[in-house]
Amino acid sequence: MDPVDPNARPIFVVSDSTGDTATRVTKAALRQFEHAKNPVQVFANVSDKAMLERILKQAALQGAFVVTSLVSSEQREFAHELSRAYRLLQIDVIGSLITGFAGWLGEQPQSRPGLLHTTDAEYFKRIEAVEFTVKLDDGKDPRMLPQADIVLTGVSRTSKTPLSVFLAYKGYKVANVPIVLDHEPPKELWEVDPRRVFALTIDPESLQHIRRQRLKTMRLREASSYGDIDYILAELEYAEQLFKRNRQWPVINVTRRAVEETAQLILGHLNGEGVIQDRREAGQL
Repeated sequence: MDPVDPNARPIFVVSDSTGDTATRVTKAALRQFEHAKNPVQVFANVSDKAMLERILKQAALQGAFVVTSLVSSEQREFAHELSRAYRLLQIDVIGSLITGFAGWLGEQPQSRPGLLHTTDAEYFKRIEAVEFTVKLDDGKDPRMLPQADIVLTGVSRTSKTPLSVFLAYKGYKVANVPIVLDHEPPKELWEVDPRRVFALTIDPESLQHIRRQRLKTMRLREASSYGDIDYILAELEYAEQLFKRNRQWPVINVTRRAVEETAQLILGHLNGEGVIQDRREAGQL
């Protein structure tokens, strides 16, 4: 599509909400015309007949093509009447779809502008959660830990990152803090509401297998202490000692447990729908 020519006849997009949907549809259609240079002007939140009439009068004066996205059936009908009166070419991108669905579903539409953007708000909440989670992955920026909805902590390869991302896509801001042998975790970890901190552990043999596979993938020496069973046992014991410093942290054994299953346990615990068994009381720690 050629660059916009401000002197070309315009296309008016008229909406009783933001107009984003109709604008995207309009621009997508225009891309099919190689030499189209027509500017697109958006008129959003057109909430009454007086506003609608002023805009369509202006469209008639400028010879504009009118694209409407009006949820209100009354506004849609008024727009059709004005377009006929002013001899405007007008297309409604949502009205015919709403009318069709009403007949097919046997249900009257709510006729409430902005419902799509209620969904969009949830979408942007998830995006914000993912951005937060990526920013705080692997112990980065511990000062922001108190802002997290969920904090995961555990030794390397206890599924902290994939679990964090999975929860983030559900709209939760997640931070994860690695536990490294003989390294004190950031002080901010102890300042987080303990009900939002989840300690992850794993059986040593399983962890050794996972780490050795990781070393092979990274083409590193298997002799590294990272995959050594004695080092792993020491690291897990150190992690257990840290977990005992705050017995309010639920401890989850992720051995042979899918990320989805672990996430369900965490969310159930947060929502009071289930209790994660404290393995320390069961004599396992």
